[in-house]
Amino acid sequence: MHILMERLIKGDHYQTHSEGGKRRKVCCTSLIFHLRMLRIYWRSSRMAVKGLYDGEQWALSSLEVFRLLESVWVRFEIENMDMLYSLPRPCVYVGNHMSTLETMVLPCLVQPACNTTFIVKEALTRFPVFGPIMRSRDPITVGRKDPREDLRAVLEGGQKHLDSGTSVIVFPQTTRSSTFDPSQFNTIGVKLARRAGVPVVPVALKTDAWGKGSIIKDFGPIRPEREVHICFGEPLEVTGSGRDEHEAIIRFIQGKLGEWGND
Repeated sequence: MHILMERLIKGDHYQTHSEGGKRRKVCCTSLIFHLRMLRIYWRSSRMAVKGLYDGEQWALSSLEVFRLLESVWVRFEIENMDMLYSLPRPCVYVGNHMSTLETMVLPCLVQPACNTTFIVKEALTRFPVFGPIMRSRDPITVGRKDPREDLRAVLEGGQKHLDSGTSVIVFPQTTRSSTFDPSQFNTIGVKLARRAGVPVVPVALKTDAWGKGSIIKDFGPIRPEREVHICFGEPLEVTGSGRDEHEAIIRFIQGKLGEWGND
């Protein structure tokens, strides 16, 4: 296992240690967290502008966010980590999109196993500070204005990345949501995996410990009382139309969310 992951996880399962099972109340938790996050963003952006923000630095800054969340008493439970290191080739990770948390934390989990990138809105690559970070990861960008053009960009760009050994993370929902609606969960991940001839890996996420901001979405409240759950499913080889695999992903996510319930 990569030395980076040895600092985070030993074995297949990770769970944040809690002192006597109690969660400490921290005054101004959200303010403390976001001020520290700004320092991580700023430092990472400066490195990206200088061309120094590579995959290892991305994973390290993601791990820093992970530890920062734990420092403000957010607890994690992560399941089926060993699977990431058993995949013989790149894959397409397909997960529900609940909050900003998964985009910040997933890199430290998946990047050490295989070079990885995201499918993101093109506008994100033009943001101040965060834009250089995102561009450094060579993401697949979509405009969200022309669905046909977006599909072409994902299939062509995604296959190029997968052929070169880079896995792709896809959130098929049109927007972040604290609830999971299968009707809003499109098939783009399965289509990409089928075209590139790689497995698709379901990822179930319960990450509403990082809420949506009322003014700036990414700067929402941090809620330590809500435990974070991440579970990687077993890889699926896409055959035929991919319909069965898409439905299997939905069942996996719904099953895990039902198991975790509401904090």
